[in-house]
Amino acid sequence: MEPVSTWRVTFTAGPEHIDFMGHVNNAIWLNWVQDIAGAHWEAVAPPDHQAAYLWVVTRHEVDYRGNIALGESVIGETRIERGPKGARFERLVDFFRERDGEPVGKPIVSVRSDWAMIDKATGRIMRIPAEVAAPFVPRGA
Repeated sequence: MEPVSTWRVTFTAGPEHIDFMGHVNNAIWLNWVQDIAGAHWEAVAPPDHQAAYLWVVTRHEVDYRGNIALGESVIGETRIERGPKGARFERLVDFFRERDGEPVGKPIVSVRSDWAMIDKATGRIMRIPAEVAAPFVPRGA
C-alpha cells in the first residue's frame, strides 16, 4: 500500500471557537492540530497499531499569519515529510482559507509538532517501529 503522508480536514469556526478579538482563539488552532493528527492516524494506521499505541505531543511551534471569524472555514492539511527519530515523529500542519472545498492561497496558520509514541500496555514512550511509521512516511524519505 502506498503511504498516506498527507491528510486534509475542513474546520468551520463555531461560536465556541471565537475569542474576545472576534476570531478563532489560538488554543483552538492547537485543538484542530490534534484533531487532524488523530483523524490521519485513525484513517491510515491498521487496527492492531491503533489498539497498541497512543500519541502525545512533546512540542508545538506555531506561526500565525492570519485568522478566521465565526462561520468561516479552513482546510487543515497535515503531512509527514520524513521518518521518525527514535520515539518521535515530526508532523506539519498548515491551515488554508477554504473556497468550494479547496485550499486557497498561502497558509494562515502553520504548526510544526513533535509527537511521541506510547505503548498502551506499559504506558511508556517507545521507539517507533518501522512498520508503524511506514504507512505515513513518503517513499524515499
